[in-house]
Amino acid sequence: MPRRNRPDKRVVAPDAVYQSEAISKFVNVVMSRGKRSTAEKLVYDALARASKQAKKEPLEVFDMALRNATPLLEVKPRRVGGATYQVPVEIRPERRLALARRWIVRFARQRGGRKSLRSSCWTRPRTPGAQ
Repeated sequence: MPRRNRPDKRVVAPDAVYQSEAISKFVNVVMSRGKRSTAEKLVYDALARASKQAKKEPLEVFDMALRNATPLLEVKPRRVGGATYQVPVEIRPERRLALARRWIVRFARQRGGRKSLRSSCWTRPRTPGAQ
């Protein structure tokens, strides 16, 4: 237990186009060097292309991509006796979504290219082996 109070969660304003807090948080993760308008253009363009390719609404495509990238478990080291074991632990919902956002952006940047976020990773369904 922490000795001090936990700080309150900040409320993120919804984005202007889709009125979604999730997309607003995603834009914040994509943003680098404080260039919000550039990050918004990238995200909105990627969502438009993905929704056109999947023939679904942009919010549906975004939610599906987040769900596909969301982890359910993580391993944490536990020390028992003199040995350290990797114990699987469920992840809190806020942390799940934060990890999913970070991973999507990280792998898009690894693919490289100016428009790497536009890639077809948004519309790929999760395969049974990827869980």
